[in-house]
Amino acid sequence: MSSVYGKNIKVSIFGQSHSAGIGVVIDGIPAGEKFDEEKIRKFCARRAPGSNSLGTPRKEADEFEVLSGVTNSKFCGAPFAAVIKNTNVKPGDYSEFSDKPRPGHADYTANIKYNGASDFSGGGHFSGRLTAPLCIAGSVFAGLLEEKGIYIGSHHEKIGGVSDKRFDPAKVTKADFDSLYRGELTVIDKAQHDKMADVIKACAADGDSVGGVIECAVTGLPAGIGEPMFDGLENRIAQAVFAVPGVKGIEFGAGFAAAEMRGSENNDPFIIEDSKIKTQTNNHGGILGGISSGMPLIFRAAMKPTPSIFKEQKTVSISKNEQCTLSIKGRHDPCIAVRALACIESAAAIAVYDALLDYYKTNR
Repeated sequence: MSSVYGKNIKVSIFGQSHSAGIGVVIDGIPAGEKFDEEKIRKFCARRAPGSNSLGTPRKEADEFEVLSGVTNSKFCGAPFAAVIKNTNVKPGDYSEFSDKPRPGHADYTANIKYNGASDFSGGGHFSGRLTAPLCIAGSVFAGLLEEKGIYIGSHHEKIGGVSDKRFDPAKVTKADFDSLYRGELTVIDKAQHDKMADVIKACAADGDSVGGVIECAVTGLPAGIGEPMFDGLENRIAQAVFAVPGVKGIEFGAGFAAAEMRGSENNDPFIIEDSKIKTQTNNHGGILGGISSGMPLIFRAAMKPTPSIFKEQKTVSISKNEQCTLSIKGRHDPCIAVRALACIESAAAIAVYDALLDYYKTNR
């Protein structure tokens, strides 16, 4: 089932962008763990629409209601379920897309896949709106990881052609996450913030959009988490990250730049530091053979420009089987990467926690 993720835990996301509600069911959260509702709400607010001048004017607080799984502020062992009511919907903005698919969207493929029965309002269950319940799940598992000394942080590494500094791959810590500059964008180098914002504003003024890259790091992971072949740590993280609409690529460590290196440049020498085995550099991004090395886990996710733009575009009429044009109206983010940090962190948290449970089974 495509809306369910996990091996040791099960995360199931339901709903459509403009349905009555969206939500998540999580099975496998250990009973007795603390449920910090306020912390989860603050985490989810980072991706909520309408809170950032660089994003969509659609305003929804993403307020969720817990239906089950919590008693006396602790997870009780029953499946955890939470729902978010959709309170600001305009299905009329999307009525023509069942026949005239939007370039860059899933309208055409969904029409073929579901024989014309799919919900096109707001993108239906292909919408970025479904990352709201993803963030509920991600914040739950991020909290459980923090209790074990494992922390996740991210920043906007690139917007259009403007680049931020990168995390120090061998030495990034929670302190680096805490020191990030958090304006309308989140960056390491504050000087790049306004340059990135100007790129987004210029695209929006032109009726266009722009893409970006999000860099994410996980610190405090012990060595030995993950499996070879199909259950590698990269595999599991990538599967979860690609659940975020708009993600078109992912790289770990040096990533694609490694293809331009020699082995002597890309290999990370092993060293002893503070009586612990580490690597001097971290081109491997904290993963070797699908298994964590104990170094910081580093990856970057590339996000495409928002496909809903206000420029006239070529498309087709499916019913008439003829060429036509399309002008999109509505409320859309000029850069979907702006609100995606919490989404990428959530995907990482879910995947890492699930893999961590495998580690505990064999290392008790």
